[in-house]
Amino acid sequence: MGDDSTVTTASLRLGLSADPLWDFALAFYARPGVEAACLRLQDEAGVDVCELLWLCWLYRHGLTLAEDPPGLADVRRWQQEVTRPLRGLRRRLKAEAAHGSGVAEVRRRIQRAELAAERETLERLQSLAAQAVELIPLPAAAPSLEISLASRWKLQKKAQLLAIQTLEYRLDPL
Repeated sequence: MGDDSTVTTASLRLGLSADPLWDFALAFYARPGVEAACLRLQDEAGVDVCELLWLCWLYRHGLTLAEDPPGLADVRRWQQEVTRPLRGLRRRLKAEAAHGSGVAEVRRRIQRAELAAERETLERLQSLAAQAVELIPLPAAAPSLEISLASRWKLQKKAQLLAIQTLEYRLDPL
């Protein structure tokens, strides 16, 4: 990597520290259509929403991954072993919680734990971005976010592609 690209990458990384991933994720997820798009991709295509939001955040900052950083496997393991089981339990209790206040309280506590696990995931992803040598500036002729994400997860179904289009449409440039 030449001096110019090193300086560019360093200045782009500074933008990441000024825009915490957690804050971005909360604001972006609250935009119209984003939650539904994320959940569709999660439920229909197995896309990890935290990783998806991380990639949107990087793209917004003009960065992309040349390849997955080694630490991403640890983050994915955390999601698999901690966050997904909490989500599954919360979802299984939904119907029962409607009929019992005790179960409803247990479900609320599980939901808070799930959110805390997701926040931990996003903090780990932000830390990974701060250190990853695999993080590079988006090339001038970079593919759209839609193409990049569809390619990453090999998405082909129309509803999934429309979900990604929604994300790209709702992503404000810096």
